Amino acid sequence: MKKNKIAMNEAEWMCALRALNAMRNRLIAEGSYTDVVDEVITKIVKAPVRKVNDT
Repeated sequence: MKKNKIAMNEAEWMCALRALNAMRNRLIAEGSYTDVVDEVITKIVKAPVRKVNDT
């Protein structure tokens, strides 16, 4: 499987985490498994940070 990399600023990062957490909460309420969402949240949180010049 091909791995994709995307660049996100802090606002996009927070938006992605909030959306994933909302999905996780919905799955928990439905009684479904959250394994895949948990993995993605972990990958986003542990992703390396790279400084980008805004010039």
